[in-house]
Amino acid sequence: MQNVVRTINPHISVDCVIFGFSTSQLKVLLIQRDYSNENGAPAQDLKLPGDFITTREDLDLAAARTLNELTGLQNIFLKPFALFGNPDRIYKEEDLNWFKETTGNNIQRVVTSAYFALINISESDLDYALKNKASWIDVNQVPQLAFDHQDIIKTGLRHLQDALRNEPIGFELLPEKFTIRKLQTLYEVILNCKLDNRNFRKKILKTKYLVQLDEKQAGVAHKPAYYYRFDKSKYDKHRKDSLGFNF
Repeated sequence: MQNVVRTINPHISVDCVIFGFSTSQLKVLLIQRDYSNENGAPAQDLKLPGDFITTREDLDLAAARTLNELTGLQNIFLKPFALFGNPDRIYKEEDLNWFKETTGNNIQRVVTSAYFALINISESDLDYALKNKASWIDVNQVPQLAFDHQDIIKTGLRHLQDALRNEPIGFELLPEKFTIRKLQTLYEVILNCKLDNRNFRKKILKTKYLVQLDEKQAGVAHKPAYYYRFDKSKYDKHRKDSLGFNF
């Protein structure tokens, strides 16, 4: 199979903040970048998965392509949240040299359209991700990143928090069936706060799109809880009645 040669627009890119939830941590997928430091010695850091758009590529398609090439997944929740166009966002000599080495272009300025994606980590192809030098990092332990990618992650997290209060997007981070406790943990981790158990349960069970299953947890030390699932068709039908959660 021949490699596809892409003609890029070297001034417009997409960057994806890919959030994943595992156990009780919100994580972000980062890629290792190999570059030469100011002394010309080999160095490494981490960056968001991103790419320049091609000359005939829509921004949304470019973001979906970038996500697919990294994770092997398609049809993932993907939402644009901000443009980053500060003329000084790329200023380090090592970054300018990296662009030259990887694209063959002398690039002085790049405007990026940032997207956030939500993935159930258990469903992502970790072997494929590792081949691309990618790893899941706790959002609270993100090290110094390339370019302005830390600012992009912080902005993406704020947009995720706002969206979580108004849309049922958190279900994108959970398996098909889950307990109310698991759902509450997800909200607490993303919103970075402690929620009252009774109040949360009361509010979430008032929704018309949460369906209780005839199945309980097995092999747990505590009283087994029922599993639930998110019914998107019911949510779409009653969407106008959903006013979000004032947690």
